[in-house]
Amino acid sequence: MIFRFMIMIVFLFFCSTQTVLAKEDQTDVLQSVQETDRAETSMKMLHSIIKLKKVLSQRIQEKNAVLEKSSSSTQKDLLKFELEKLDQQVNEYSMDFERIATGIDTGLFAEKKAEAFDWKNEIMGLVEPGIKEIKRVTVRVRYKTKLKDERSHYQELAPVAGQAVQNIIRLISQADDLELKKTLQQFLPEWQGLHKQVLNKLEIVNMRLAEMAGEEKSIIETSRASIKNFFRTRGLFLIIAVISCIGVIFLLRVLSRALVRFVPGYTLTYRPFHVRMLSLIFRVLSFVLVLFVLIFVFYIVEDWVLLSLTIIFIMGLGWAAKHTLPQYWHQSRLMLNIGAVREGERIAYNGVPWLVKNINLFSELENPSLGVKLRLPIEKLLGRTSRSFHPKEPWFPCKRNDWVILSDGTRGVVTSLSHEMVELVQRGGAHKTYLTSDFLSLAPLNISTNFRLKILFGISYGLQKESTTSILDIVKDYIDKQVEIEGYKKSLLSLRVEFQQAAASSLDLVVIADFKGDMAPLYQRLKRAIQRWCVDACTLNDWEIPFPQLTIHK
Repeated sequence: MIFRFMIMIVFLFFCSTQTVLAKEDQTDVLQSVQETDRAETSMKMLHSIIKLKKVLSQRIQEKNAVLEKSSSSTQKDLLKFELEKLDQQVNEYSMDFERIATGIDTGLFAEKKAEAFDWKNEIMGLVEPGIKEIKRVTVRVRYKTKLKDERSHYQELAPVAGQAVQNIIRLISQADDLELKKTLQQFLPEWQGLHKQVLNKLEIVNMRLAEMAGEEKSIIETSRASIKNFFRTRGLFLIIAVISCIGVIFLLRVLSRALVRFVPGYTLTYRPFHVRMLSLIFRVLSFVLVLFVLIFVFYIVEDWVLLSLTIIFIMGLGWAAKHTLPQYWHQSRLMLNIGAVREGERIAYNGVPWLVKNINLFSELENPSLGVKLRLPIEKLLGRTSRSFHPKEPWFPCKRNDWVILSDGTRGVVTSLSHEMVELVQRGGAHKTYLTSDFLSLAPLNISTNFRLKILFGISYGLQKESTTSILDIVKDYIDKQVEIEGYKKSLLSLRVEFQQAAASSLDLVVIADFKGDMAPLYQRLKRAIQRWCVDACTLNDWEIPFPQLTIHK
């Protein structure tokens, strides 16, 4: 059994080895075929460039011949300009020929001239590696786009140049005048050469695009190779830099906590100025050291691209700080608690008063009555002002489970309360919701502590003599007795019956009753009950309750 198992393992190993060797052979064959195709493409391109150079040389000779015979200064200037362009094209094709033949960029070996010191150029030299890296990553795509643009350009020019040649040939065949025909024949070689030149350029561009298409790999292979290369070099450097920055921040945090233990006042609710200054210094120092560590790591590993990008980032921060420096100055004053908003003071935000508990990058505000804490970025405190307050100042007109009466006539108990919404539940269970700003604008009357009821009723003028004396006592005694009978005596704080006024058709009395806040849910019921007790008192004592009368005198 063990022998069979070993034979099977050897067989599988042999098969896998043969498969790997077969794949390697296929890869070698495919690479050799691709190299052969590239060589053939390069030979075609070199032949095309040679043809183009011959055509250009012929055109240069023709232009020189015309230049020697010409007597017009304007025509000579035009011919010289055309000759310069043709010479430039010949030089470009010579460089292309050398580049294709060698397979490398020959411009790398060109001698560079010594340059004078210029601080602007030096700064650009620092950021140049980053820009070059970005250009290097996109060089193939940009070159391919350039070739496509050239192909489109030559595809447009080719039929136009061909049409020009056909037009000249047609005019030569139709011309009867020998001088005209001779002049047209002088133009024909130039345009034929131009047409051939455009076709050759189009052919070179197409071959170059085909060569690039053959060299392109699949997206998966390219991505895999790029990721591997990244984590072997630049990705590893980035990880080292990030770990170093985290280590510096952690070290500074430990150092700051160890230091503040020996600084008096750090554990106070509202920290003094020297503690805040120390905290701010550590924040700035952490930021500066992190940037320094980034530069130092990239300098040690000699990754000039990442170093250049870091310098660009720092320069960007510096440029941004130039415009936002006043804002940072005001934020620093707030963090040092010497600004317009200070800890332990009262500030209004969105129409609601808040207690400033803590000022930091994210400041903390609290409303004791709402039981809500608000976290705000320090930028939101800019342009605001806080003030000291009296300990008995209210932070909100009501709390949860308080009964309130609004100026729109709504009466209900507060069930939900925040700096955004207030919800009331009316008698009967109906819910009504207000925006907090709208709720405050309706001047809520809180009746959950104590409240007063004033009930007005009138008696006839026939009781004028007793209306300011005995009747007041009788009504008061009767109402007080009814309050005790109906179980409201414990919540009654005071009861008075007073003469209000002599109205047009009645003598008005007023009942003033003060109740505790636990009777707030029965607010309307108590008003109705006092009205009822007043009527019952009048009935028992045979007092007439008048109504408005109209008297006509003759």
